[in-house]
Amino acid sequence: MKSKQQNKIHGIHAVEEALKTNQPIDKVFLQKGFQSEGLKKLESLLQKKGIPISYVPLEKLNRVSAGNHQGVVANISPIQFEEMQNLIPKIIEREKKPLFLLLDEISDVRNLGAIIRTAECCGVNAILLPKHGGAAINEETVKTSAGAIFNMPICKVNHLKDVIFFLQSYEVQIVAATEKTDTLVYDVDFMQPTAIIMGSEGKGVSPSLLKLSTQKAKLPLMGKISSLNVSVACGAFLYEAVRQRHL
Repeated sequence: MKSKQQNKIHGIHAVEEALKTNQPIDKVFLQKGFQSEGLKKLESLLQKKGIPISYVPLEKLNRVSAGNHQGVVANISPIQFEEMQNLIPKIIEREKKPLFLLLDEISDVRNLGAIIRTAECCGVNAILLPKHGGAAINEETVKTSAGAIFNMPICKVNHLKDVIFFLQSYEVQIVAATEKTDTLVYDVDFMQPTAIIMGSEGKGVSPSLLKLSTQKAKLPLMGKISSLNVSVACGAFLYEAVRQRHL
């Protein structure tokens, strides 16, 4: 059954039914070390569909499930995700200066919600996230976004590298937010089609994505603290794009 409060379903057959009816499953938790034919079949199906799996102790499943979970609990996303290959061409055809946001394994659901809220206010056309490694989109994300998430097209992809290659094929510049550069964000030309990459709270933008970026840019820091919260930094980057485009 599905919990409206927690947006979860539990039990092998319930999760299988959710897969059959194309429910937006964000992540599935399987009991570590538990073996059954039904669970093996479900695990194989999840892997084929590319749905993130996390193997956890029985105690965690008992905490998050109110019923007989049979070794499986699934998070149901409160939103439907878009397909990158369909969405991006439509946006580029419609917008003269599209603005995309790529989030590289943002791990905190509140940071994610705050970023989505700011992105919606700044006119971002779409947000692209990796299927694996990032924060789940759940009730807390929705709450922190103040409902903006329902107005923002969001894609989940296997690899952000594929997104970059796809965007570059449409001549979209890729701007990576990183301290590993001398270029300030104010020196970047946001008057052209742009995708901004924001990195994870601990590691920043991954080296493989930095190598593929068109430009790297940073924010000036005047104090003793060496970094900003990612949602704050993202807001500063996005509003520089807004400033240039509406000056």
